[in-house]
Amino acid sequence: MTPEQESLVERLRHLLTDQPVLREVSMFGGRSFMVNEKLAVSALKSGGLLVRVDAAQHAELLTRPGARRATMGADREMGPGWIEVDAAAVEDDEGLAAWLDVALRHNREVN
Repeated sequence: MTPEQESLVERLRHLLTDQPVLREVSMFGGRSFMVNEKLAVSALKSGGLLVRVDAAQHAELLTRPGARRATMGADREMGPGWIEVDAAAVEDDEGLAAWLDVALRHNREVN
């Protein structure tokens, strides 16, 4: 893990301690956090965050600072509901908590 990724993983662990079913897995080139057996977020090597969101909110969420449509590999865009957030947008606890809240809200709504 890169130092940036390791720092983000530790912060996510701290924020997710109260989740009833939490599991960490290596996925998408990062450290992913599964809540209720569904991917919520993934800490990327860059220190950025991959966030699983409601596809209906995708366009609105892309207007937030540092947010962009997630890509897989070099140029393959992922579909609506997958957002990559720059490290700068989650470097403070408030920014990270805001994105985590969006991910957890979606996580609870998906069957």
